[in-house]
Amino acid sequence: LKIRKRIEEGFGWLKTVGGLRKTKLIGRAKLSAQLLLGFSVYNLIRLGSLSGWWRGAHV
Repeated sequence: LKIRKRIEEGFGWLKTVGGLRKTKLIGRAKLSAQLLLGFSVYNLIRLGSLSGWWRGAHV
């Protein structure tokens, strides 16, 4: 359940912050590229929070 919560948090972040709630792109390749970019940014922010150099207060 903890792993599932972590996965759901990523998708929730992508919908609210990453702009995937209402996408403006057409096509599977463009949408998958936006998804890859969004998850990459989410992973960087998550790694930064874990290591301490990113304080997620202003996000």
